[in-house]
Amino acid sequence: MSALPLPLPATADAALTATSPSPSPQPSEADLLPDLVRSLYGQAGVALAGHLLGVVIVLVIFSAVAPRTELVGWSLLFVALWTIRVLIVRRYRRAGPAAAELDAASWQRLWNAGSLATGALWGLAGWMFYGDGRAFHQSALLLILYSYCVGAIPLLASHYRIYFAFTSLCFVPVTLRVALPGDPDALGLAVVLALIFIMTSMLARSYRRVFEQAISLKVGTERLAAQLQVQKTAADEARRVAEAANRAKTQFFSAASHDLRQPLHAMGLFAEALRAKSRGDVEVTQLVNSINSSVDALEGLFGELLDITRIDSGGVAVHAVDFSLRELFKRLELQGAPTAFEKGLALRFRGMHRAVHADPLLVERVLRNLVANAIRYSIDGGVLVSARQRGGAVLLQVWDTGVGITAAEQTRIFDEFYQVQGSAPLGAHEAKGLGLGLAIVQRLARLIDAPLGLASVPGRGSVFTLTLPLGRAPRPPTPLPDAARAALLLRLEQRRIVVVEDEPAVREGLSVLLQSWGATVVALDSVAAVEDWLRQTPPPEAPHLAIVDHRLPHGRSGLAALALMRAAFAALAAPLPAILVTGSTMVGHEDEASRHDVHVLIKPVAPNKLRAMIAFKLGLR
Repeated sequence: MSALPLPLPATADAALTATSPSPSPQPSEADLLPDLVRSLYGQAGVALAGHLLGVVIVLVIFSAVAPRTELVGWSLLFVALWTIRVLIVRRYRRAGPAAAELDAASWQRLWNAGSLATGALWGLAGWMFYGDGRAFHQSALLLILYSYCVGAIPLLASHYRIYFAFTSLCFVPVTLRVALPGDPDALGLAVVLALIFIMTSMLARSYRRVFEQAISLKVGTERLAAQLQVQKTAADEARRVAEAANRAKTQFFSAASHDLRQPLHAMGLFAEALRAKSRGDVEVTQLVNSINSSVDALEGLFGELLDITRIDSGGVAVHAVDFSLRELFKRLELQGAPTAFEKGLALRFRGMHRAVHADPLLVERVLRNLVANAIRYSIDGGVLVSARQRGGAVLLQVWDTGVGITAAEQTRIFDEFYQVQGSAPLGAHEAKGLGLGLAIVQRLARLIDAPLGLASVPGRGSVFTLTLPLGRAPRPPTPLPDAARAALLLRLEQRRIVVVEDEPAVREGLSVLLQSWGATVVALDSVAAVEDWLRQTPPPEAPHLAIVDHRLPHGRSGLAALALMRAAFAALAAPLPAILVTGSTMVGHEDEASRHDVHVLIKPVAPNKLRAMIAFKLGLR
């Protein structure tokens, strides 16, 4: 059987679609513009301070050699332009990043206009003041102008045409002024300045490419981060939907387990009552055994579904102890020997004297599933269950001579609802099952932190290996005296038991069974019925035991009925003993039982377990 695909909820499907990767387009100039403008205005403070310092240096150097009117007039023009640019920068910063980004083109135009005007004033200074003073003054002026051409590269190179215009306005006038005398020295110096201008422009062009790549990477990274955030949000939503679906599945199985277990529970009670009323009748005993076998089979199938749900929802607790494999192997032999014998197989056990440290119940469940699978898929030969010590570990192995598992199937056999299809068809009684046995085995192995291995040869057989820590062999139990072993056979005459159960079939089956054991039974179906019973005149006699169902009509709990009875019979030397029976597998019953001093049984309850619990609660052992 292949696993059926489960449809995802629409929300999860949409969320997963949203997370599919999509190619990110290369950022355009419009995409890069906000970051370019942000970079310009981010460096504006240093740039404007540098220009103001240059004006001061020019005034200091040329104050004694240049005409005062020209020097003061140029300085005032520069300070006015500088003030306007400072106001523009302050206005940009007050606008905030969001507002500035929406109108990035306008802010860039303002910056470009201010830069070109500044370049023109520096070019005017070169034309006006180069002829004044000596070689020192001329060299200082050339160095100032060149420093501003180079310093403008980080600011204006991203917009190369503006940078070229700024450099031309700054450097061309002084170059022409140097060449104006026409002598060879002047012309040679002008050629050098022209070459410097060309090299600086090439440097700016190279810087522009690097800068634009850096900005492009930055914008691309931000886009990718935004896309990843969207995908993360969609993935979180998909996970939330999946978790909600998983919780809904768990809640459904847990809630449904109560109602689905009721008929199994009632069937087992009626069968045991029938056995008690027909003692000595071999045919009736065989009929009861067949009914119990059917109940066990139904419980096994239903239990597999619930086990998967409980394991996945974290509802299975692990209690590791040291224990001997002897009793576990004996139980496995009792369960598997009849089926193996019917198929003509030999079921053997080796190494039962070994001891391991693990949860005995979970280890037994793993081995029981593996042994059942080994018998199921073996046609002849046999099944061997062995325990071998390897250093500080014990290898629990289940060998079979079955159909084997191909390499392709070995990757799928632990999937839910998948079953290996052998070459020989299985019998009708073997075809039943949901394909959950090995899925449960794998989950339980992970739960108890025990590595699970598989080796198989198609047509020759398979071996499953469970590796567990080596444990200490516990001391053998002290044999009970004959009187103690026979205590469970004591009957319940002169014992009054109150049964509170809302399911009619279960209530009737439990009453018939208890009465067949000799007890006097008061059967009630709700908390209200308990209240009416307690108000009877004359008052009812105090019971010896209460057996209450956990879930009763109108959202009431059997614990509420128990509290009423304990309050009514408070004069008893000890609180009324009670057993809480429930069909729900939700965790938390242990805490509830501890708080209310009750013991819990999960439906369907085997009659022998019920009788053992009653004997324990009544102090018959």
